[in-house]
Amino acid sequence: MKVLRHIPALVLFLVAAVFLNYFLPDRDIVKIVGTEVIRFDVKEDDLLKDLNQEAANRGVNRTRDVRLINTQRANGRPMVYRNEDTGWGWPPYFKFDSDNVFTQAKAFEREPEQWVAVRHYGWRIEMFSLYPNATSMKPVDGPDVRLIPWLNIVIIGLLLGLWFMIWRVIRRFKERRIDPVADRIGDEIGDAARGVGDSVSAGTTQARGVFRKWFGTTKR
Repeated sequence: MKVLRHIPALVLFLVAAVFLNYFLPDRDIVKIVGTEVIRFDVKEDDLLKDLNQEAANRGVNRTRDVRLINTQRANGRPMVYRNEDTGWGWPPYFKFDSDNVFTQAKAFEREPEQWVAVRHYGWRIEMFSLYPNATSMKPVDGPDVRLIPWLNIVIIGLLLGLWFMIWRVIRRFKERRIDPVADRIGDEIGDAARGVGDSVSAGTTQARGVFRKWFGTTKR
């Protein structure tokens, strides 16, 4: 039962870990080997937004152009990033300079020996044609440069502090409001159980006396 009690907390922790792993920024040190623009079909749920509602009702297929940045890691494995603005929406990176990022990538493409730290969020899932979104990039000295994720440390620290404050508030509420009521109910149930037990004991004693009296009469 103790293990089952911790399952909700474990599930919540896993969900939070996956959420932060996807949306928190990460940096890869790569070489930029090419840039391109490819065309994707817009999903139906995207068509049902704003001005595309009428086109969706008519069954019109729409497409959008996506800028890709092709790179290569130090171990030789390829890595592809998309380059799209986030605007004022989610996640709150407030990226409006995708043109500048694409221009930087084109410049680094002409320097095949230059290592670049690409800041991004998201996952690369080839099966679903998903690409992490590159938010910025800067040149670095080599593939072994150590980059400390200060922003992630600050965000996770703030989230842990917020979680601790919420935990303290819930614990104090439990100690002040729930525990006294639970103790009072427990005491009342215990008193009732003891009363029932005393009644049963008294009844048992009386029955035992009656039986002994009857047995003595029968014996005589």
